[in-house]
This record gives sequence, structure tokens and C-alpha cells, in this order.
Amino acid sequence: MPVNAKTISDDEFFFGHKACAGCGGSLAVRAALKVLGPNAVAALPAGCMSAVGFNFPQLAFANNAMITPFAATASVLTGIEAGLRAQGKKPDDCTVVGFAGDGGTADIGLQALSGAIDRNDDVLYICYDNEAYMNTGIQKSSLTPFGAKTTTTPAGANAHGCLTQKKNLFEIVAAHGIPYAATASVGYLNDFIRKVERARDIRGTRYLHVIAPCPTGWGCDVDETVDIAKDIVDTGLWYLAEYEGEQLCGQPGGRFKLNRNPREFASVEAYLRRQGRFKSLTNEEIVQVEAGRNATWETIRRTWIV
Repeated sequence: MPVNAKTISDDEFFFGHKACAGCGGSLAVRAALKVLGPNAVAALPAGCMSAVGFNFPQLAFANNAMITPFAATASVLTGIEAGLRAQGKKPDDCTVVGFAGDGGTADIGLQALSGAIDRNDDVLYICYDNEAYMNTGIQKSSLTPFGAKTTTTPAGANAHGCLTQKKNLFEIVAAHGIPYAATASVGYLNDFIRKVERARDIRGTRYLHVIAPCPTGWGCDVDETVDIAKDIVDTGLWYLAEYEGEQLCGQPGGRFKLNRNPREFASVEAYLRRQGRFKSLTNEEIVQVEAGRNATWETIRRTWIV
């Protein structure tokens, strides 16, 4: 039976952590481990989930789990997988999974992730994307969106937050020819759960990129996490999609598939205005954000499976 919100395990493998109220990252880790089960072996770099999950003696992981150097999540996953294989463990016995934030993935951890994909190591890498280095004080990462206020991209009378665009890491990963990659959001939990389940059963390197709002850094109420995680999809500023490598789909170069294709987009302005990090955006800049969204979707609908 496919796993969904009704059939997912009642067992908890990530609990009692010290995450902030409304933490989207903790929701992503909790749901993923429910799908992967008690035999999954997890590795996490220095980041929010390791900071809140490894508070001795209150370890929050029921699974075997370890902290990695900040830049080495994928490298440590490679070593764990090789060690398990040397012990005679079969791929179906356990999943080797990494949980890393946007900074630990798109910036400092990108070379290790690229190397793992190049070797096609049998590991699952999950990026919980809260769009900044939240654990160390809300600094900009390369996945911070245009206009967002962080401590390193301040916003005020003479500055309007982040001046760069969010890096398209999903397509960068796909360009490696990875067997399987997907985007998700904790606002559409059934979609995320399905993709974790699918990734679990594929061999080789798999990558999931899940939007996980941070009320502390985004400037929203702690009970708005799921709603905002839905809004970012409904506005078209984040899409739900999958990439299948050539070995899965039989097509040269692989193929992209869009999982959700809204007929109409929700209001970008309403999404941005409900978050404190975007309070300095002008109306003209919001129009620019919408224009970028429209251009992205025009390309997607023309070239991907819809």
C-alpha cells in the first residue's frame, strides 16, 4: 500500500527535539524517517536539525544518526554506504539518508554532493530548504530568494534585502544525470511522502529538495508554516516536479515531469506581504518577481511533461 498521511507509520523516529515552534525542517525530517523506517541510517551536517536533534542526553533520533562536518554530508553518506556494504548489508536492509539545509547543500556542501552523484553512490540526500543559514543567525545562502531580509542582506530605507536570485539547484542536480531527483514542500505532505517512498526504492544517488519554512527567519507566525509552504507552491514561486535519469525513463538525457500545474496562480503579493523578511519590497519589485515566475513557467510548460 502506498504511504500517505493516513497509512504512514505511527512510530516516531525524530521526536523530543529542540527546534523552534513551527519549524518546517523538523516536519520534513520527521515525515521522511517515518517512510524510511527504523533501519535508516542518517547523517546531518552542522545545521538546524543537528543542533536541535543531538542535545545529549536527549538524542532526538531513534535511528542510527551522526553529525558530519559542514561540507561533508554527501561524503559521509558515501562512507556509511560503503561500510554497510562491507558488512554484507543489502540495499533493501536500510537506507542511507542525509538531511542538510540549503546552505549546507547549495553552498558549502555542493562539491561533495556533486561527487556522490558522479559516482552514483547508493544514497538519498534530502535538502530541507528554509532559504537562509538559520542555525547561525539567518545569513543569506545561494537559495535565499530575491528581496529577502537576512542579517547579511539587510533591508531598510537604502537596501531591499537579497539582490540575487535563488539558485535552481534541482536542475543543477538533474544536469548531473542523477537517477532520481524531486522537489517538494511540507505544505503538500502527501506529495513529499510519495517522493521519499519512491526515492527509497531506487538504487543510486537520489536527491529531494523540500521547501521547509522557518517562522523565525521568514517573519511569520509559528502556526503559518504549512499554509505558507502551500502558498509558495500555489503562487508558482516553487514547483513540484520530478526528474528521472536515463536509466529510469529510457530517454537520452532523462526527463522532467511536473506534478502540479495550477490553472491560476495565487497572489504573489499576498504571499510576500505576509512575511516580515519581504517587508521592504516595493510594488515594482513584486511585479519583477511575478515576471520571473511567469518566464519560468513558460519554459516548464513548453519543455517538461505536464
